[in-house]
Amino acid sequence: MAKCTSCSAPLPPNAIVCEYCGTRNDTDLAGIHTYTTHELESTRICPRCRIAMKTIDLKLNGTFYIERCDQCMGLFFDPGELEVLLKASVKNVFHINRQKLDKINATMARQGQCVSYVKCPECNKVMNRVNFGSRSGVIVDRCSEHGVWLDGGELRHLFEWMKAGGEILDQEVREAEIHRKEKEQMAATKKDSPLQTGGLHIYDNEFTPGDTDLFQVVQGVVRWFMK
Repeated sequence: MAKCTSCSAPLPPNAIVCEYCGTRNDTDLAGIHTYTTHELESTRICPRCRIAMKTIDLKLNGTFYIERCDQCMGLFFDPGELEVLLKASVKNVFHINRQKLDKINATMARQGQCVSYVKCPECNKVMNRVNFGSRSGVIVDRCSEHGVWLDGGELRHLFEWMKAGGEILDQEVREAEIHRKEKEQMAATKKDSPLQTGGLHIYDNEFTPGDTDLFQVVQGVVRWFMK
């Protein structure tokens, strides 16, 4: 469990403000990456607080800019940046801890956050709510053109999901879905296409209207040879 950077008191899941001393905690980034906040404010507007966000350089493999709201600690990532950050921050995970994943999901369910749609900080269009990965418990707000919005605390939650093998589970689920669709497609193709058997067409082992005449011709040939 994360602790307050000021008084070391435990922080509730996805919490930003310490319940004991009132300190606002940048728990998503503290201790994970060294970062710098640029003096100039971003032109992007926080979809929650409606104020200009600050640009942060995470210095991940060079320059790595994201936007953060200083009030709600929400984060906005350009397309693909969130996945890059997660992979760079959590490594050497080789198995799935299903018990921990269940606990993570139960934690998010207990919070009971109200469903609300927010606008993209860049184009100001309402974003789609999308489940991030399998059993992460996090529903992100995504603009297909400009990126992904995470509310304060959700990035930390995704780090824990990664550590519990969530990415491995997500890959397994995706592969199983692909395999299921391939089997359905093969079954549909087999059903709709006649089988080729020695020049004769067999359709699900049933005779078609034209098969009766063909059967009589073959029967007549057999009788001729048996004479």
